[in-house]
Amino acid sequence: MLQKATSPRGESSVNIIGAGIAGSWQALLFARAGYDVTLHERGDAEMTQATSHWAGGMLAPWCEREASEPVITRLGIRSLDLWREQLPETPFHGSLVVSHPRDRTDFERFAKLTTDHERLDASGIAELEPSLDGRFREALFFAGEGHVEPRAVLPKLHKQLAEAGAAIKFQSDCEPDKIAQEIKNGIVIDCRGLAARESGTRDLRGVKGEMVIIETPEVQLSRPVRLIHPRWPLYIIPRDGNRFMIGATTVEAEDTGVSVRSALELLTAAYAVHPAFAEARIVEIGAGLRPAFPDNLPRIAIDAKRISVNGLYRHGFLLAPALAELTLAYVERGAIDNEVMQCS
Repeated sequence: MLQKATSPRGESSVNIIGAGIAGSWQALLFARAGYDVTLHERGDAEMTQATSHWAGGMLAPWCEREASEPVITRLGIRSLDLWREQLPETPFHGSLVVSHPRDRTDFERFAKLTTDHERLDASGIAELEPSLDGRFREALFFAGEGHVEPRAVLPKLHKQLAEAGAAIKFQSDCEPDKIAQEIKNGIVIDCRGLAARESGTRDLRGVKGEMVIIETPEVQLSRPVRLIHPRWPLYIIPRDGNRFMIGATTVEAEDTGVSVRSALELLTAAYAVHPAFAEARIVEIGAGLRPAFPDNLPRIAIDAKRISVNGLYRHGFLLAPALAELTLAYVERGAIDNEVMQCS
């Protein structure tokens, strides 16, 4: 899978554009490898306009195998190791997949297309998640998976890369080509997502993911719960403060509004997992645009002093660490991963 390029890079200065999950992991690994790193972000430190702000933060390579190419699982599994190495406090409590009897066929299909899970009966579910006692007859438990809270983990990453010596410049709206022309001995890594279309990455599209955050003390969950749905991969992710994120739709549209249909389906899914969610308080409803290429696969494009990391689609938090490692391996050793990298 990895090949060696004919001329390894040797630059010591690295400018990274975009402080979302992809850019933050690039900055962290390059800074810890001893490079002089500057991370540029057009927004402010709150990152409310970033795609990462609306992400679920699931680290679920085996669950994603049901609807993704094998490369997603391969890179995702590697990313789990990097999350553990760089952020040891990352929770790895597994993922739970459940369904109602009417969706039994889809449940079995999910089980057949995925690996590294065990089947739980009703008592096993109750032991794992007492709040779900009596709610489901069977579940799939993916013990090796984890999850993060995006709005909490991004500041942690920014703090760690600053401690590693990187400079972070918020409200710094930069053009990759302009920086590449200005620097004499360095490279630019473009992690701007959809904004990269401004510099010619025309085959990117935005895929809307709608989500709802609710709050209730009546339900406690220790891990993401996926509910088999005939149209969407619906999940409920526990967050601090008795809050839960319910997501996510996959809509081929580039607006950030949330439709009544989507809101109803997401809230109905929560109620289907536990009726106590019916009395929960709605805290927030919103949507983010995931950058995706036509094949929905990530791409590291290499062109002279500029490297573009984009197209993470629904898998940003899952793939970002592994993609950063591949970029670093190219810069240090000229290593090329043929499934992900393109050299011009």
